[in-house]
Amino acid sequence: MSDRLDISFVTLATDPEAAAVVFAGEGVELGSKARDFDSKSAGAISKAAAAADYKGKLKSTLEILAPAKIGIDRLIVAGTGKGSTLSELQLIELGGAVVAAIQARKGSTASIIVDIDGTEDLKPEDIAATIAQGAYLRHYNFKKYQTKKSADDAASEKDGLKKLVFHVAHPDKAKAAFQPLKAVANGVNLARELVNEPPNILGPVELAEKTKTLEKLGVSVEILDVKDMEKLGMGSLLCVGQGSVRPSRMAIMVWNGAKGSKKQKPICFVGKGVIFDTGGISIKPAAGMEDMKGDMGGAAAVVGVMHALAERKANVNAVGLIGCVENMPSGSAVRPGDIVTSMSGQTIEIINTDAEGRLVLADVLWYAQEKFKPKLVINLATLTGAIMIALGKEFAGMFANDDKLAEELAAASRVTGEKVWRMPLDKAFDKAMDSRFADMKNAGGRWGGSCTAAAFLQRFIKDTPWCHLDVAGTAMDGAKTDFNTSWGSGWGVRLLDRFVADHHEKNEK
Repeated sequence: MSDRLDISFVTLATDPEAAAVVFAGEGVELGSKARDFDSKSAGAISKAAAAADYKGKLKSTLEILAPAKIGIDRLIVAGTGKGSTLSELQLIELGGAVVAAIQARKGSTASIIVDIDGTEDLKPEDIAATIAQGAYLRHYNFKKYQTKKSADDAASEKDGLKKLVFHVAHPDKAKAAFQPLKAVANGVNLARELVNEPPNILGPVELAEKTKTLEKLGVSVEILDVKDMEKLGMGSLLCVGQGSVRPSRMAIMVWNGAKGSKKQKPICFVGKGVIFDTGGISIKPAAGMEDMKGDMGGAAAVVGVMHALAERKANVNAVGLIGCVENMPSGSAVRPGDIVTSMSGQTIEIINTDAEGRLVLADVLWYAQEKFKPKLVINLATLTGAIMIALGKEFAGMFANDDKLAEELAAASRVTGEKVWRMPLDKAFDKAMDSRFADMKNAGGRWGGSCTAAAFLQRFIKDTPWCHLDVAGTAMDGAKTDFNTSWGSGWGVRLLDRFVADHHEKNEK
């Protein structure tokens, strides 16, 4: 993973680093520390703000170089706008914007002075911790394979930001508040890293093996190989990878964190892990095919959220399952017209070998329900280009058979900013998946492609509350934000962690 940012918390009285950030509300309303700096520097902040017509709008920044008499080489003023109304998401964005301003110049350390008043929902220490999470997320980058560095990149590696010191009223409380937020950010960055890795480095076996890193956090990991899946009758998943020289795998991650209730039914997260998708015999156009290294974005998010839950010791039982395959054309590849038998016993006529993700999910979803009898199942998959036609790169498509589950996810989405839009599950779409020769076919034609794909998946759901998130537009090359500039976004980790925390984590007694 890219170099992690070292974040620490100290008192407001601690001397700041050579580069420091202070906050200003709308109308350049300064906190106590910033007012002190302004006074000692003969009005450096007030004068600079007036000269630049700086108003303190949210996420706006003003840089003052070498202000007199305060021992700071760079003073950055960051706007909080109408600070009393800042949401959690806005604070994360603010943290990202601050890091961007700091990184505009060389420097390995910086202070961020958080003397922002708390609100009914967020105490001052929570505000500092949330800004720190945004900073931590923004700092992520993926340059591990670049051997020839530009002068700027070389300087950045040598002198780039390595450490942030947060000055707060109660550093111990802020540090404690930051720990679970850091755990979630680590999960996001892990998911980003997996999506960014090239497919020659991260094959199906390697993706499955990556889940073993979670064992140090207390997660139990089991990996099924081809023979194991053949015994289970997973003909749907296995047919996708049969054209590749690299064998398929399924990884199962179990976190039993529910205190005093190890038998509590778990939540199951299922991810599509197609490490590269050529389309198989129904081969994709060459242009842009390199992006298909990200076709395992759903699996990456599942690994990431399992990491987050385990690192922050979430009070819940959760299982993550990922089907890891590579879809390649060869003499042994599955063909249009083939009929395969899924683990459920249902038969599938292959109409289009590029509609492969649903074939992987079909068997993993069935296995999850058979093995774990979960209270609910959520799957994530970069499943269809059609969802991007409908929703662009801002929203993931959400298909759910349970209104309560859909609303809980939507509520988590509104907090985290990882947007979902509910799409229809309708009998007409299910009808479109009927086959002349088998129980169903794997492609439903040109119209409503994301809806027919969801209808296919629903045929492998029993009576379990279930949601399918189509993340084709959000998991890779999605919309950039103040706290994400990575090609692999880690989308879904924050959403699912919040969903668990707000609606399914048992309160300690």
